[in-house]
Amino acid sequence: MSNPDELLVGIAALVESGQSNRMSLTVVTGGAVITGRLAPEDVWRGRVSEVLKDSEHLGPFAGIFLAGRSKDREHREDHEHREGRDEAPTHLHFHLARILQGNVGIPETGGMYRVAIEDVSAWTMGDFSYSDH
Repeated sequence: MSNPDELLVGIAALVESGQSNRMSLTVVTGGAVITGRLAPEDVWRGRVSEVLKDSEHLGPFAGIFLAGRSKDREHREDHEHREGRDEAPTHLHFHLARILQGNVGIPETGGMYRVAIEDVSAWTMGDFSYSDH
């Protein structure tokens, strides 16, 4: 979408403000259906970093997700306060999320996905679950 959906931006902003971390959402982006729970970006980055840090081969990438995180946020908040405006979120950060393919959600245990709001072509509240029954 060339103009991000205002409702979706509002949902992302509420999640980023820390007022809600229980929002489940399903989005269509690039032909893929992703369903899961939204997390604030800082929380998402921390969780991704933890997973990478425990990997023998991917451990060196863990720091990228944490580098300058708090310092950048403090600088942004100070600048936004002086400017009198808040910057709208540009991405959704999913955890416990799955890509739906047929009647299967992958990975079964849930993954961590970052989706640009402007790339979302459709969305709905809640997540989809499949059962073998």
